[in-house]
Amino acid sequence: MSKRKKKEHHEEHVDESWLIPYADILTLLLALFIVLFAMSSVDARKFEALSKAFNDAFNGGTGFFDFPSPMPDGAMQSADKADTENKDEVEKASAAGTLEEGQNDMEAEGKIQKLTDKQELKEVEEKVKTYIQNNGLTDKLETSLTDEGLLVTIRDNVFFASGSAEVRSGELTIADEIGELLVMDPPRNIIISGHTDNMPIKNSEFESNWELSVMRAVNFMKILLHNKDLDARAFSAKGFGEFQPAASNDTKEGRDKNRRVEILILPRT
Repeated sequence: MSKRKKKEHHEEHVDESWLIPYADILTLLLALFIVLFAMSSVDARKFEALSKAFNDAFNGGTGFFDFPSPMPDGAMQSADKADTENKDEVEKASAAGTLEEGQNDMEAEGKIQKLTDKQELKEVEEKVKTYIQNNGLTDKLETSLTDEGLLVTIRDNVFFASGSAEVRSGELTIADEIGELLVMDPPRNIIISGHTDNMPIKNSEFESNWELSVMRAVNFMKILLHNKDLDARAFSAKGFGEFQPAASNDTKEGRDKNRRVEILILPRT
């Protein structure tokens, strides 16, 4: 038998020539995507940044991506204007936020000052209460801490005879001691006010309860200001007559309460 010649087996080589046109197609598709993106986007800066990124990745930093954006000049200007407006809005919002924070800080600081001031007035009230108790004056003087300040109420019969605005000489010591309690550093504004009941006054010195109340406030304030540690600029006197009663004028007890002199120590804030 004749021997058959074995055919030599040759390895087949993969044909890779298709990769080149395939890469070209991908490049063209990528370019088309960039163009479409640029035409639809209003942000020119984003387009240029994206173009540069693709350009660096595929072409080593050179190529048609390096050319200016195909967006019209008007669109570029609109985009820049939009960026500027957005920046302005951000700056305005930031400024508004800063202003609001500043206002909140001021409000918080104001609340702290009010609380501190109220505590100081409370300490003054404690001093006055101690003085009242130590001198047996609980039925003649009283204190109350209000939103308007610290109020010290003095019954009119402590210092004044009926229908008179002159401070009794025997009670000048009490007036001087009260003046000592009003010495504060720095000084606070203090209002001295006179009040009466609604009974018509029956003397030739005063035509009305209003005049009587004014002169009682003024004369009592003068006694207080004998103390040189008190600043006269911080004091004022008022008279309200029967028009701000503390109780009903229908009873003797009520009228006794209405005839009074008040010392109002004002808050600093």
